[in-house]
Amino acid sequence: MSCEELARRIAQLDPDLPPAEVARLCLLILQAGETPSSLSDDAELLRHWRIAAFRLDAAADQHAAMACELDQLCGEGPVRFQPEQIWTLLKAVKIHSQILELYTGAPSLI
Repeated sequence: MSCEELARRIAQLDPDLPPAEVARLCLLILQAGETPSSLSDDAELLRHWRIAAFRLDAAADQHAAMACELDQLCGEGPVRFQPEQIWTLLKAVKIHSQILELYTGAPSLI
C-alpha cells in the first residue's frame, strides 16, 4: 500500500480530518513499522489509526503542559536556578525528544 492510498483510506474513515492531520497519521502509522499488507484490512487500519491518534494526542497534551511550565519559568526572570526549575527543564527536553522520536521513529538518546 502506498502512502497516497493510506491517506485516501484514512480520509475515507474520517472525512472531517484536515489534510495535515491525515498526513500526520499516515506518517505515524508507517513509522510504527506496520507492513503495508497489514493495513489493507479496514479493522486493522482502524486499530492502528486509533493507536497513532492516541499517541499524537498524548504527545500534544504533554507538550502543551510543558509549554505552560516553561512559560512560568521564563516569567520568573533571570535568577539562580532552583532544583525544581532544573527538573522542569529536564522534563521539557525529555518531552521534546519523545515527540521527535514519535515522528522520526528513531530512538531518542535521552
